[in-house]
Amino acid sequence: MIDTLLLTAAKIFTFDGGKPLTNASGFFFARDGRLHLVTSRHVMIDEPSKHYPDRIQVELHVDPDNIARSTGFGIPLYRDGKSLWVQGRDAAGEIDVALIELDRSAMPASTVYRAFTPEHLYRPGSRVEIGSPLLVLGFPLGFHDTLHHLPVARQTGLASSFGMRFQGEGYFLTDARTHRGDSGAPVVMRIAEPDAVHGDLPWRLLGIHSARLDMLTRDRSVDEALGLNCAWYADVLMTLTQAPRPTPAR
Repeated sequence: MIDTLLLTAAKIFTFDGGKPLTNASGFFFARDGRLHLVTSRHVMIDEPSKHYPDRIQVELHVDPDNIARSTGFGIPLYRDGKSLWVQGRDAAGEIDVALIELDRSAMPASTVYRAFTPEHLYRPGSRVEIGSPLLVLGFPLGFHDTLHHLPVARQTGLASSFGMRFQGEGYFLTDARTHRGDSGAPVVMRIAEPDAVHGDLPWRLLGIHSARLDMLTRDRSVDEALGLNCAWYADVLMTLTQAPRPTPAR
């Protein structure tokens, strides 16, 4: 038996032409019959590091009877000079979240995955207390189950008040050991009393992991890293999936 949560995440590889660049994490989000791949904006483009991929590739499971079977699925990021992906913005500026719509008809018919939906997002009145146990599901440093092509889950805790924009930004803090490659990973909390709406995926999607935070004034010879991370609130996905969409990538 496979925990269905593991099937929500996908390992992402970025390319510039035929040149491999980086790897990252992402996850599936479905709304109104459309399927999207969500990750961090800096996976799609990152000006400070001169990271300009023109396509990405995700690993898809293609056999419901043998989870070890997978295939690479290429996704162009641009068409006619225009981006096929959409990034988030709010009153404070750019948000480190991006998504691209997938053309289901171009995916193998036997693809095995699970997707979060709007029903998995935070609902007003739900209790998410400081210190609540959460999971970050991704591919740290590219590490994963290489036989079954599945991600790993890192335990984390809520390190700032959920619902409050930390320092005025659209993210909250988590306390976890994370690495490069975790960018774009879903941050989730187990639903205590799941119902039929959540089906076989009883998890609340709270955020999208972005990056580690640290103090620039830290004395690296004396002080350990903070071990804190920022996770952008997942409700931004409702805005991104509501906007006019370009033709799905295929």
